[in-house]
Amino acid sequence: MSRWLYVLLLLFGLSATSAFAVEPDEVLDDPALEVRARAISQELRCVVCQNQSIDDSDAPLAKDMRVLVRERIKQGDSDDQVRAFLVQRYGNFVLLKPPLQLDTLALWLSPFLFLAVGAALVWSYLRRLAGQAERSEPLSAAEEAELKRLADES
Repeated sequence: MSRWLYVLLLLFGLSATSAFAVEPDEVLDDPALEVRARAISQELRCVVCQNQSIDDSDAPLAKDMRVLVRERIKQGDSDDQVRAFLVQRYGNFVLLKPPLQLDTLALWLSPFLFLAVGAALVWSYLRRLAGQAERSEPLSAAEEAELKRLADES
């Protein structure tokens, strides 16, 4: 019984991998061209899923983009020509590693900006806490006596 459970878990695990995003009807007959198509597809972003390559995505638009990559390769386009065609059609956003240009500067600098803003907020919060600790007045004799009485009761 446990052997079947392992086999079933293995099948579920394999079906969850992204290798099945490329459907059999998309695969090119020439293995060398298929390797090129898969390599290009792994560099292109699914514009629906956004942080997933079209090679990994099951979205219908990703399938269309994979088919388009394979059509361009069959027509004799080089890898760079295929990428350039898709960039012309969808913009630099379609590249998982977009080039550092003026229009992609915000994309490249935004992580550093978020880190800087976060660090500034933490620094400001810690300064405010330190300022409150410095401004606190010492306890009066009556407050100290009340504090001691409460501590003795417990």
